[in-house]
Amino acid sequence: MENHRSTDLYACPMHPEMKQERPGRCPECGMSLIPAKKQHNGDHPHGEGVGAEHDKHAGHSTNIFKTKFWVSLALSIPIVLYSDIVRVLFSWQLPVFPGSEYIPFVLASVVFLYGGSVFLISASRELRAKLPGMMTLISLAITTAYAYSVYAVLAGQGETLFWELATLITIMLLGHWLEMRAVRGAQGALKELSKLLPDMAEIIQGEHTRLVPLSELREGDRVLVKPGAKVPADGEVANGNSYVDESLVTGESKPVAKLPGSQVIAGTVNGDGALKVRITKIGAHTFLAGVMRLVEEAQTSKSRLQMLSDRAAFYLTLVAVIAGGLTLTGWLTAGSGLAFAVERLVAVLVIACPHALGLAVPLVASISTTKAAQNGFLVRRRLALEAARDIDIVLFDKTGTLTEGEFGVSEIIAGAESSEGEVLCLAASVNSHSEHPLAKAMIEEAKKRGLAISEAKQYQRIPGKGAQAEIEGKEITVGSLRLAEERGARFSGELERKTKLLSKQGKTINVVMRGNALLGIMALTDVIRQESREAIRMLRSMDVETAMITGDSEDVARWVAGELDIREYFAKVLPHEKSEKVKFLQSKGAIVAMVGDGVNDAPALTQADLGIAIGAGTNVAIESAGIILVRNDPRDIVKIIRLSRITYRKMMQNLFWATGYNVVALPLAAGVLASRGIILQPALAAIFMSASTVIVAINAMLLRKQEI
Repeated sequence: MENHRSTDLYACPMHPEMKQERPGRCPECGMSLIPAKKQHNGDHPHGEGVGAEHDKHAGHSTNIFKTKFWVSLALSIPIVLYSDIVRVLFSWQLPVFPGSEYIPFVLASVVFLYGGSVFLISASRELRAKLPGMMTLISLAITTAYAYSVYAVLAGQGETLFWELATLITIMLLGHWLEMRAVRGAQGALKELSKLLPDMAEIIQGEHTRLVPLSELREGDRVLVKPGAKVPADGEVANGNSYVDESLVTGESKPVAKLPGSQVIAGTVNGDGALKVRITKIGAHTFLAGVMRLVEEAQTSKSRLQMLSDRAAFYLTLVAVIAGGLTLTGWLTAGSGLAFAVERLVAVLVIACPHALGLAVPLVASISTTKAAQNGFLVRRRLALEAARDIDIVLFDKTGTLTEGEFGVSEIIAGAESSEGEVLCLAASVNSHSEHPLAKAMIEEAKKRGLAISEAKQYQRIPGKGAQAEIEGKEITVGSLRLAEERGARFSGELERKTKLLSKQGKTINVVMRGNALLGIMALTDVIRQESREAIRMLRSMDVETAMITGDSEDVARWVAGELDIREYFAKVLPHEKSEKVKFLQSKGAIVAMVGDGVNDAPALTQADLGIAIGAGTNVAIESAGIILVRNDPRDIVKIIRLSRITYRKMMQNLFWATGYNVVALPLAAGVLASRGIILQPALAAIFMSASTVIVAINAMLLRKQEI
């Protein structure tokens, strides 16, 4: 049976073509979306993304505001020149002829119906949705001014407000046009990300290649990525060597080396080598699509400050209507005349318009979300980014976060009759055919040092203990301390002392023997990231403490904590106990950020005030976190805190600009200083209101240029 479940759609009151399935902000103008109409499943929802319709109307709405502004400006000039204010101030006016007194009426009507129509239509949508806001206030102001002026003309009594009306609409249109340009530039993150993808892919078919649209790519296809070309979809390098620029996707400034078996990301740019790539993910499953989805989710989520500004905007609308009504009643009661009272009403409604307030926080939040993605971390929830500025302590899971999560050679101690290089070279040669993690670490270290690995003959694995092989005619054994004891190897005093010391640090000790003679030892351990040292030092400089949690032994935990200068650590922690350690830190009054990458980190990530998941970690960890590090680089946590603090500062500045002028301007608009000759005209009120909106937009845009 066909499912007819209805789905709510949300649309912009100013741009009804902009629809989506969730509440949020319009990508054209930044206004709050309001409930639109119900739609049955089976219909094609516009909620597939604002961007789907956005491409169809790209630049359309902004150009309409631009056109309406210039037309209204051209018509406003003769209206002003025929007004009484020009005759009073300059003792001059345009030539008068029969019927010229109706020119302001006719031209102002065109400005009202043509220029003001966008406000009137948008207000009707707000009222139908029972969410009166900015457009309702503007429409109430211009409709009141126009209706009164028409009455004055037809009745032949009273002062008209045609020049105030025309200039008010013109300035409003200018303010919206400038603001929309800023907003569209700030909220173009998803469009910019989609531009990273190439239009075509070069599929390898036998000995030849064929260009196909991205839509025809399938998992398992092999594609050729030429030097300087973009990778069309996520995949694995099957053949070739190159360096790939991943900066636009991961924030990694240095090109990343790609060899057979390396993973490549859609949208990244190949260097000077050709790569043959096997496609592993396409469409919505690619890394880039995931980034776009997270950015979109973050942009539709709200922070506490945004909720506060939304409530303030709603209350400001109520204040404007009430203050306007009291102003009109007060001046009529005082006997000032209907024209003056209506003029004060219009000024109050205009100056109290909450447009800047409604834009103040969402615009900054949108830019910060985009900036986060450009710097290698993704914000899933804005509340998470907002919490980062107050973090007292960062709790790191050790393995895969502070460390590489794989073995590396930590130290090599050579005996009296050998050298470090010889010990390592022999160990790597014996293990050249082994897949054991310890063997791989030895081989990798030998390659890193540029040592030649000799051919291993008669290789033999010693289960649970090590391996042996013939190297250059001599039997070489590599294995555990237990194996050395069984073979009767003798440790010198210094070698024995260092072996015991390294063992206490929780490091894995392997011995290298020629026959039964001990040549030296190697200490292997989970390699500490160099970035971890920098991250902890930088966090401490920001007055943020660090702690470590691990399931490893006390010896291992103590050694890693000592190496990184971490003052508090928790060892031998079972998976289900990690969240308890977070609670323990919170019980001391600390605001805790937890950084992890595994399934067993998920409860702790959820319990923490801020959960940060390593992007290479599991999906469970990522879903439990508020922020995701695309790179496995703990230094990005410093960037998170910096961005959070900068974002909060910008939001507070914008809230000041959006509300501060009302404290002074609203009483002036109401006419409290009229007895002293200080009156805020509607046109000047419109300038102040538009200026505050533009200042808020520009201040938010400055965030894009700040380094984090």
